[in-house]
Amino acid sequence: MFKNKSSDGWNNICGKNVSVLRQAQTPWMSQRALAERLQLMGIDVDKNAIQRIECGKRFVTDIELRALASIFGVSCDELVSIDMK
Repeated sequence: MFKNKSSDGWNNICGKNVSVLRQAQTPWMSQRALAERLQLMGIDVDKNAIQRIECGKRFVTDIELRALASIFGVSCDELVSIDMK
């Protein structure tokens, strides 16, 4: 059976950028704080989901991608950019 993964085995291409952007926030934003902000936007995720997104073990829906981009003030294209690291 075919599995949807990137060439490096990740289930998403934005996880590394989510981690970089989250940790670059001033003041620093925890995974729990990011999950809470997403919950306020109506996205049902918890701290563990954020952790799985950041380490590439969880798929990210387009709705979640748009909400993450909004929180970090970047475009969806920037969030999935490989050059952001």
